[in-house]
Amino acid sequence: MHRFGNALVGVAVFAVFAVLVAGLVNMLRGGSPNLSQKLMRWRVGLQFVAILIILGVLLLRK
Repeated sequence: MHRFGNALVGVAVFAVFAVLVAGLVNMLRGGSPNLSQKLMRWRVGLQFVAILIILGVLLLRK
């Protein structure tokens, strides 16, 4: 179960990082401001989910 929890946390953190990088790249290249805004909203949502996953994994380990 520990491996699954670790993998789930890794996927969640990677998803947050990927969306963050995509938003920054779009913003730095002068892309659509609407797309950058949408990506940053997705990042906030994914951060919330990642925190919930991390808390869940920590609670299950006790």
